[in-house]
Amino acid sequence: MKIGILGSGSVAQALGAGFLKHGHEVMLGSGSPAKLHDWAAAHPGARTGSFADAARFAEVAVLAVKGSAALAAVQAAGAAQLAGKVVLDTTNPIADAPPVDGVLQFFTGPNESLLERLQHEFPALRFVKAFNSVGNGLMADPSLPGGRPTMFICGDDPGARAAAGALVEALGWEVADMGRAAAARAIEPLCMLWCIPGFLRNEWSHAFKLLK
Repeated sequence: MKIGILGSGSVAQALGAGFLKHGHEVMLGSGSPAKLHDWAAAHPGARTGSFADAARFAEVAVLAVKGSAALAAVQAAGAAQLAGKVVLDTTNPIADAPPVDGVLQFFTGPNESLLERLQHEFPALRFVKAFNSVGNGLMADPSLPGGRPTMFICGDDPGARAAAGALVEALGWEVADMGRAAAARAIEPLCMLWCIPGFLRNEWSHAFKLLK
């Protein structure tokens, strides 16, 4: 599958490497493609380009930018080029303010989510929240003593959730489908919870697991 990733930071690079390892074609799109030169050189077969290039290339897209830049990244990619495509949304609405007692601050309120904002702004895209509740070091092929961790996903389109879930599972995760986009109001704050041990005790090698 052709996977176009909108972003050039650590999340984009980790997922790009993971998808390449599992046999997908990958292009990372950036506002400054030249800064991906070293990453592309270290990952044979990887492509780089602009946001628009990655959107045009993608059969499935991944939004992997700062939450505050999410809407602008989709606009730069061209919503028309992403229309009808599954877009894995890894973003979190982290505010430009320091954590309080280890707790990140969000620019969204308790009864909204960044995923819902994106879906409202770009209704032709099939957004699915995924990969927002773990650090980039564990995103692809996580190996933990407790076994396969759980990735919580949600989105308004059931078919998009199924397609996204298959990709997430292939990267070594169990998938917990939480339903429509409003569930992101609960899933996005998992980023806060995941980060607390890191900020307080410098512990970053963990993930969530849903026990049934």
